[in-house]
Parts: sequence; structure tokens; C-alpha cells
Amino acid sequence: MRLPQEKPSVYEDLFALPEYVVGEIIDGRLVTHPRPAPRHARASSSLGFELGGPFDLARNGPGGWWILDEPEIHLEQHVLVPDVAGWRRERLPRLPETAGFDLAPDWVCEILSPATARVDRAEKLPIYAAHGVQHAWLVDPDLRILDVLENRGGQWLLLAVLEDEAAVAQPPFAVISFALAGLWAD
Repeated sequence: MRLPQEKPSVYEDLFALPEYVVGEIIDGRLVTHPRPAPRHARASSSLGFELGGPFDLARNGPGGWWILDEPEIHLEQHVLVPDVAGWRRERLPRLPETAGFDLAPDWVCEILSPATARVDRAEKLPIYAAHGVQHAWLVDPDLRILDVLENRGGQWLLLAVLEDEAAVAQPPFAVISFALAGLWAD
């Protein structure tokens, strides 16, 4: 006996979620997880500080980017919320007036946690690749690791695995360097 198919989730389903829940729509399925724990939030915020100054604000760096925390990205039927994302301003001269972005970012970063790691790796990364995101970073604050990935023809190529206190100078932000240790809550 076949069970009736569940109705696909729609954007409006996100409005009914409590404030302490992050919601995304992946392949028509509503995916939720709690707001980030402090270690996760620290890694995300610190990364935003490291990249936002030189790339978004052009402080001691080249500028030319929008670096945003938890933007809502609409890619066909998917609504994704990476922890941090960046768009080159040559592709996105102005930020949209709407809550969501219809243009895929140039770079995304997912901060992995036990609640999100499987979805981030197995479900969201392929969607990002299929929609032309060129660079992805996966940060695991529990293991103190950064995976640096580059999209090559719709497939992710692992460029580097950095750990603990390594210096980070990686695409697409290789013109600066910062200490990975600044992302960890010690």
C-alpha cells in the first residue's frame, strides 16, 4: 500500500516557524534546526569579521564583495540559508530590496554542527554546485577544521583541509591571511 504523498513545502511555511528555529526548503521538504549553539555562532561571527573588513568594507583589503550572515537564498524550488555567504559586487552591484536573493552567491560557508552536518554536506552542497556557487567552506568548530572546496563543472574539489591554528589564505579570499584559531571558542 502506498502512502499518500506529503504536500511539498512552500515559502509561506517558513513564516509559521518559531523565532528560535532556522527553516529551509530542500527538494520541497521543510528542513528545520535550532538556532546555532554558542560555539557555532562564534565561528560564524568570527569568520564574518575576518572577511567582512577586507572584502566587504575594503579595510586593509581589496573590497568588491558583499559578505552576509545567514542570507536567504532562493535557487529554483530551494530556499537555503548558509551561515555566511558572499557575492562579488561585479555580479551583484546592489543588495536586493526583498528578504531573499535569487542570484546564487559566489561563496558560501556552512558551520557544521551535529544537527546540520549531514544536510549541509549531502543535500545543500550539491544544490550550491548545481547553481554555480564557485567556492564553499565547511567549518567544523568541534573538530577545529576548515575544508576549502572549489566547484569544477558542478563537482566539488577539495582544495585544502586546515586545522587548529593554521593560517588561512584560501580561495576566493587568498589575498589576505588570518588565523583559523580566531574562529574557535576557547
